[in-house]
Amino acid sequence: MRIWRQHELGDPVELLQLEQVDPPEAASGQVVVDVEAVGLTFVDCLMARGLYQMETKLPWSPCTEVVGRVRELGDGVDHLAVGDRVVGIGGGSLAEQTALRASGVHKLAEGVTAGAAAAALVNYGTSWFALHDRGHLAERETLLVHAGMGGVGSAAVQLGLIAGARVFATAGGPEKTALLKEMGVELAIDYRETPDFVDLVRAHTEGRGVDVCFDPVGGDVFDRSRRCMAWDGRLLVIGFTSGRIADAPTNHILLKNYSVVGVHWGASVGRNPEPSERARQEIFALLEEGSLDPPVFPPYAFEDVPTALDAIYQRRTWGKAIVELHNDAPN
Repeated sequence: MRIWRQHELGDPVELLQLEQVDPPEAASGQVVVDVEAVGLTFVDCLMARGLYQMETKLPWSPCTEVVGRVRELGDGVDHLAVGDRVVGIGGGSLAEQTALRASGVHKLAEGVTAGAAAAALVNYGTSWFALHDRGHLAERETLLVHAGMGGVGSAAVQLGLIAGARVFATAGGPEKTALLKEMGVELAIDYRETPDFVDLVRAHTEGRGVDVCFDPVGGDVFDRSRRCMAWDGRLLVIGFTSGRIADAPTNHILLKNYSVVGVHWGASVGRNPEPSERARQEIFALLEEGSLDPPVFPPYAFEDVPTALDAIYQRRTWGKAIVELHNDAPN
């Protein structure tokens, strides 16, 4: 079977290779799936370069989520059957077939698209954990989402609207801010045109500021977001896609009585999986009933993975980025 792999750290456009390897076998507690689609995120771009907070183990293959059909069951797997259509965490397996941990796999309704399934698992799981478990977002509160047309950002926008919040968001360029307005965002700010968004946000809240800020960017965006916080606000630290980890001056936090809250969804799942499992069931229920409509960027072909990663890194995509495979289960 074919797999995309990188044997040294750096730019995946230059270093990713399409290789031929033996197909995987299902170990105990695993399933092997024929891959229909793979989800990619900005984390993949960072891991390729060795810039993520977790070590990149070589050889490395990009991949966040996998959608596919079960081909083989490992010992002890009795809640799935061969032929089931599923989504699971990929863990570096952008290949025509891959082995997944069965306990982390979700069986999909047939009507759910591959892009929506890929988005729901990690992007919406992260944003749900951030807004509800860490941010305790309440109805009629104000929510500011940065990188609002990115994967986790667009998920936060939709989940915030479903929760009944007033949602503001930043994004890069008129196309992305137009998409945000179509989603129902009250105030969509083009950060390329208005990099210092503080005055706009404060004016729109009559000087009060926002109750919750969802920040996957860090750096200057975090610095400005502190000035947007309302009394008793919660500033959620999702990540650092800007490349700079900002400092949080404790005197400002004290005087304005807001909280800076870390959001590490992946680690929380390992430490306490029950809340994450409950959230997953709620997210997929919303998806299957049509209450969630994840924005999905036009899919990339399997042969175009380096192009896809470069587009994500250069902020040329929006919503969920996926790679589609026309998989005839090759060996």
